[in-house]
Amino acid sequence: MPRGIDSIPGVLHAISDLPRIPGPLYLAIGVFDGVHLGHQAVIHRALEDARREGGTVVVVSFDPHPIRVLRPDQAPRLLTSTAHKLRLIANLGVTQQLVIHFDHAFAATPPEEFIRALAAAAQPLREICVGFEWSFGKGRAGNLALLQRLGGELDFAEVGVPAVEIDGEIVSSTLIRSAVERGELARAARLLGREFTILGTVVEGDRLGRTIGFPTANLSAHNEQYPPNGVYAVDVRRGTERLRGVVNIGVRPTIKNANGERLLEVHLFDFEADIYGEDLEITFRQFLRPEQKFASLDLLRAQITRDAATARRVLAESR
Repeated sequence: MPRGIDSIPGVLHAISDLPRIPGPLYLAIGVFDGVHLGHQAVIHRALEDARREGGTVVVVSFDPHPIRVLRPDQAPRLLTSTAHKLRLIANLGVTQQLVIHFDHAFAATPPEEFIRALAAAAQPLREICVGFEWSFGKGRAGNLALLQRLGGELDFAEVGVPAVEIDGEIVSSTLIRSAVERGELARAARLLGREFTILGTVVEGDRLGRTIGFPTANLSAHNEQYPPNGVYAVDVRRGTERLRGVVNIGVRPTIKNANGERLLEVHLFDFEADIYGEDLEITFRQFLRPEQKFASLDLLRAQITRDAATARRVLAESR
């Protein structure tokens, strides 16, 4: 399992774990990459129905992303890692989540068999919520018509939640990836129903930032869809602590970067603790400037000083 999943309360890893949860159960099923407004509509419907009837919601998702297994050459960059996705879903008020390991064996499971397994394990199963056009199972043969037929037989309700439209477009993970890639973060936020964030783990860097007066935390990002290279004013969540800072995304053209990989480095304001191995969630507030190459470290230091001052001002005004 990816980093951080087991630290999230209420996460199950097998359908056979469902009997632990007091029923009746209301399942919201989907991939949910990004947990955008369309995904939230499915989850909120399950939450509303469960509250009204006194049941428990379980959000069912898959790891890894099914396309990574079925068509790896077409796999998209992820908006959220599984750990990030589970945290975002928990923030919606969901206390129980089932993450099903997706592999070729599971992909070959007939959709009817999958639904029957869920119904047999739930105590009992009262409802399944999915996106209106969602399809699943071997050959993508599972759909609302199948859920309706099995629901009548197994005594559960099926709910197909309509797509959500924003600015005349249907909200989708693909649309959001495109907006983030182009740096259209305000548009991405409208589609997500929240500001775009990146979750990552602080890893060992070359500590060069300390030598020029701006220590940085190097983040190994869990998701893969970055905004464009450049400098951003950011809010940073460290557990329950809220911090502020400035982020650089790019290849650091002024400094030796042996493999030319794209890096995400954050300088946290007024902060000195050792946070290696910790997870940080970065919220991008404002793009400040493109990444650029400087003739010397002194010129780089002067620019970072200006960037930090600008970011402090921007973040103060956003309160």
